[in-house]
Amino acid sequence: MSETFNEQELLQFLAQKTKVDVKAIKLVLKHEQAFIDKAKANARGEVDIDSDDIVDYVMSRPDVKLDELTVDTILNLEMDYLMEHGIVTDAD
Repeated sequence: MSETFNEQELLQFLAQKTKVDVKAIKLVLKHEQAFIDKAKANARGEVDIDSDDIVDYVMSRPDVKLDELTVDTILNLEMDYLMEHGIVTDAD
């Protein structure tokens, strides 16, 4: 059903679509993962994360030198890629 997750393929896809350096993309994704890892689950074990909150968190990291629109674009394209490849599904 779902394809195997290939991080290199994802990074190449994001770099091609955004024209952003792979190192900067990796940094954004690292901070995104840190934010998700800190998120608290509700009583049903689900974690509800607002994408704007992730963008705000990533932008607050001192080592991120990208503008907000670029960070938002990277994260949206990442979600599109993951959904297209059956790795995540939209719960809405």
